[in-house]
Amino acid sequence: MDTVTEFPFPVSEDPHVLIPLPDGTRLSARIWRAEGAGPVPVILEYIPYRKRDGTAVRDALGHPYLAGHGYACVRVDTRGNGESEGVMHDEYTETELSDACDVIAWLAAQDWCSGAVGMQGISWGGFNSLQVAMRRPPALKAVITLCSTTDRYADDIHYKGGVMLGENPGWAATALSWFSVPPDPALVGDAWREMWQQRLEATPDLATRWAQHSHRDDYWKHGSVCEDWNAIEAAVLAVGGWHDGYRNTPAALLENLSAPCRAIVGPWNHKYPHLGVPGPQIGFLDEMLRWYDHWLKGAETGVMDDPPYRAWMMESIKPEVSLTTRPGVWVGQEGVADAPTLALHLNGDVLADKAGTVDALARTEAAHGLSAGEFFPFGFGPGELPADQRPDDALALCFDSAPLEEKVQILGAPNARLTLSADQTHAQVVVRLCDLRPDGTSALITMGMLNLRHRSGNDVPVDVPPGAAMEIDVPLDQIAYRLPKGHRLRIAIAPSYFPFAFPSPKPVTLHVTGGALEVPRRTGAEWSGFGPPRSAPPLVTETLAPRAESKRIITDHGARTITTEITGDDGVYRDTTHGLETGLCVHETFTIPMDDPGAASARFHWTRSKGRGAWQVRTECEVYQRGDGPDFAITSWIKAWEGDTLVFERTWDTRVPRG
Repeated sequence: MDTVTEFPFPVSEDPHVLIPLPDGTRLSARIWRAEGAGPVPVILEYIPYRKRDGTAVRDALGHPYLAGHGYACVRVDTRGNGESEGVMHDEYTETELSDACDVIAWLAAQDWCSGAVGMQGISWGGFNSLQVAMRRPPALKAVITLCSTTDRYADDIHYKGGVMLGENPGWAATALSWFSVPPDPALVGDAWREMWQQRLEATPDLATRWAQHSHRDDYWKHGSVCEDWNAIEAAVLAVGGWHDGYRNTPAALLENLSAPCRAIVGPWNHKYPHLGVPGPQIGFLDEMLRWYDHWLKGAETGVMDDPPYRAWMMESIKPEVSLTTRPGVWVGQEGVADAPTLALHLNGDVLADKAGTVDALARTEAAHGLSAGEFFPFGFGPGELPADQRPDDALALCFDSAPLEEKVQILGAPNARLTLSADQTHAQVVVRLCDLRPDGTSALITMGMLNLRHRSGNDVPVDVPPGAAMEIDVPLDQIAYRLPKGHRLRIAIAPSYFPFAFPSPKPVTLHVTGGALEVPRRTGAEWSGFGPPRSAPPLVTETLAPRAESKRIITDHGARTITTEITGDDGVYRDTTHGLETGLCVHETFTIPMDDPGAASARFHWTRSKGRGAWQVRTECEVYQRGDGPDFAITSWIKAWEGDTLVFERTWDTRVPRG
């Protein structure tokens, strides 16, 4: 990535500006401003991830770059995080969103602001940018949302097709760890200890809360953009990555918003496009400037002349669990709705042009899912991408097409329409679409899953009548993928997919008697692409302890278990600008008994440390969730140390009925 050191305007920075809220709470902001530019538009990023240390490396690359082109960039920690006052109770709460509207009003009233405000964010910040836009604060004119969702229940890290994801308790442990860390005494002074104690005492048991909301109730509808598409009036640039878990949002926003919208999806993981892998990375900060210059400054930048949907059409390659670059080409088209489809039918044991008789079984297999890869590859461990699918294919019910007579370019969301029955009242179905390559490998194209109790919708689960035939649709995730002539398509069907998702309470046999696969085909043309990635100078840090990563799968034939262990240790680094030392390590363990898959468990352990000289603090958090008959048994705990003294400890033990 090219580093830019000279900008149209010099940039000044204030690391700790307190923004007052109506209830007296003050949120801490880090502000970069274009000096000599007069009143300028503001770009707000509003997240809990600690601007002082958590996102400091990323912030140094982007915010000064945008500010230097005539903006004020404001990075605010949400209530109860970083140096912001108050406490945090959950994600996307009413308080969080109303606070954001108050922050926007305060920013718009400053004499250095032109009165126009934009929001940006990835993941949490991408979510709440859309949610705040639904509230239509008057000054908010444009949003850039990355790696986010429009439906907090059906398309988030919690549930997919009504099936609880393995990362649901993992995300609860991550949030527990983020919320547990104190502010920096160098900024808040002696108040740090009282603020920390308040946070620790208020830290929520989110693993239990999210398990209790196992269907799409009002809890999840809050903050879900799909509840009212027309509520958003700000212009939206939606960005995603094919190797991220949130790849459906750009198309959903483009298809449903009445507000101005454009969408970009590249090959990236859960990162900004100038940083993400697999590459190629793009000049995304310049793309952001084009968007904001148009909507916040009224400049004609051509952003609305771009193809509404720009996507990286990935080439077929041999599966690799780690990639630096993904071959392909940029394509542009109006959208993905109403695309022409390639229809293939289940016929005997193959995919064919015409439907035929099907009589086949798919059974729960403890090892099915070991080749899945991570929900969203992020860098918390090695080998996060899907592996060769042949080991999973061998444990699934597969239907293969004949060799393709011409290349097929998929762009959109494939759909599997199946006729099947199950032998249990609680059952799920997982569908994978794979590319069978001439070299013998099986590459995952995309996948989807459905809790069969949610076959009529996610709002009111209904038990499965054992043995009764059901006609269901299983939408697969959006994808852009080019299969050369001679490759074959495979649809793989199974009733479990651990550790990606928790299995049903009891082993399930699915009886498949018919079905079809609908594959949307690309309709647009190749597009010229983006400029090279550029950024402001990186943050200067000193490594005190090196990174360490590992991932291993252990099959214990004595204990009759299969365990996946992942460790992501970021080591310890010192920020040379202010001396704060930061360390973090996460250890994940997923275990499934071969003879009782319903008892699968997941354990997530986080350690975070902060220090400067004699001031040293550390927190450890853990969430352990396992299937226990009709319930999930969940144990969560948190411990905090100041130096070598344990200053806080709390444990939650709960049982929650499975959804």
